[in-house]
Amino acid sequence: MFEKVKVDENEYVRVPRDELFRVVKDVFMAMNVPEEDAEIVAENLVMADLRGVESHGVQRLKRYVDGIKAGGVKINPNIKVVKESPVYAVLDGDEALGQVVAYRAMRMAIEKAKKNGIGIVGVKNSNHYGIAGYYAYKMAKEGLVGMSLTTSRPLVAPTGAMEKFVGTNPIALGAPVEGEEPFLLDMATSVVPSGKIEVYRRKDKPVPEGWGISTENGEIITDPHVILSPKGTILPLGGLGELHGGHKGYGLGVLVDILSGVLMGATWSRHVGGTSDKHSDVGHFFMAIDPGAFGDAEEFKKNMKKMKEELHNAKKHPNFERIWVHGEKGHLTAQTRLEIGIPIYRKVFNEINEIAKEVGVEPLKE
Repeated sequence: MFEKVKVDENEYVRVPRDELFRVVKDVFMAMNVPEEDAEIVAENLVMADLRGVESHGVQRLKRYVDGIKAGGVKINPNIKVVKESPVYAVLDGDEALGQVVAYRAMRMAIEKAKKNGIGIVGVKNSNHYGIAGYYAYKMAKEGLVGMSLTTSRPLVAPTGAMEKFVGTNPIALGAPVEGEEPFLLDMATSVVPSGKIEVYRRKDKPVPEGWGISTENGEIITDPHVILSPKGTILPLGGLGELHGGHKGYGLGVLVDILSGVLMGATWSRHVGGTSDKHSDVGHFFMAIDPGAFGDAEEFKKNMKKMKEELHNAKKHPNFERIWVHGEKGHLTAQTRLEIGIPIYRKVFNEINEIAKEVGVEPLKE
């Protein structure tokens, strides 16, 4: 058995994957989201919890429900192609659920890559699109190298600053591997994604030192309530200053803003709105590459497997039991949770059931 996080069974309720998917899908459908769209959003959220990334899982259901109620998210958007060629396209998401327009853009990138070797599709005027790895994983499962980026609302201080300015702006890359699950890198460009701090806030527990600073005096703080308030801000990947590469994490966040925001005609950094805001104008970037356009596709998969084996066999540090390659922990966690259920924090479990009852959906069973 393998799980990415240590689970206290007294604080969590284990829910079968299909049951969790049903309730999330039915909640969106009860709010008049078309069934196909509801399935996309539910699959995205449940995949996060299944792979042990609870920061981007069903704990965010309320965020989307509130966004629909507030009018910041359209349930029947008019998604349009703004520009297109055989290898690229730009979509206007018309304030859709981010997962819905992102899925469409990803599919376009896949189709273009399969026909022409590469496909780059951007999105403007969208909303939060969930876990970035969802899209990179799906591209990899189609035999492609897939990249997924998105802007997000300002929560991170640039190196040398002490205010929320840049988003947590994730980068995800997936690649097919011969006979194995895809390589899957999925990372925030901040020290941690905001959702992970939200997990600590729900549990009312301090976060590790180095995740956030005060916007009043720049001191390191550990109170998740303060970090997520106007009085605090998250630090970029690498932490405070340049000693451990904080300027590099800051640079990666700006890179995502350039490709997903500025390039696509969407907003960037401090201009990006939240899910409940009208016209949050989140931007996405998807790139799919056919390995066969640059060499032999099967040889690429074999070499990916070889590279993974070499990484596993590198000289191991005495404090570590094994060397992991990106995507492995998530896959093994998912296999375990498919068998024994997904652990949902009790407060989140109760919140989901409150939402379900409010919209007339059969709640989760304990």
